[in-house]
Amino acid sequence: MADAEAVGRDAESVSRFVEHFAAQLVEAGVPRMPARVFTALLASDTGVLTSAELGEQLKVSPAAVSGAVRYLAQVHLVSREREPGSRRERYRVHSDQWYESLTNRSAVIKRWEDTIRDGVTSLGPGSPAGRRLSETLAFFEFVETEVEEMMARWRAHRETLFGDR
Repeated sequence: MADAEAVGRDAESVSRFVEHFAAQLVEAGVPRMPARVFTALLASDTGVLTSAELGEQLKVSPAAVSGAVRYLAQVHLVSREREPGSRRERYRVHSDQWYESLTNRSAVIKRWEDTIRDGVTSLGPGSPAGRRLSETLAFFEFVETEVEEMMARWRAHRETLFGDR
């Protein structure tokens, strides 16, 4: 918890926040260890921690950190980078991680749409299953459009609040 102590925060209070928010992410479907690692990074002033720092803060093994980071990188919530002049990796959470994650989900939804469209054709659009898939497809198409429009509004809103970063 050197990060918290360096700026005069109570390390125990920071730890409680990390565990509390991680528990909420778990309730939303994020695996427990990735939720804890992500929240620890989010609560870090630099947004960057090494595996050793994460392990020490969360009191977990390097293997647990490694598995969590692998998951978080796959869902675009963290990135890996090398420490300058070192072979050690450090993990970074970006200020736009939610935007990036949601944007990347749009690509997944697009693939689902293509597959569901094929399913409607295969099952027959007039069959009960085909109608159910057609409604699912319409929902995903609606969500895709709404997310794109929402992200454009978010970029403008973010610019107003925080300026260009």
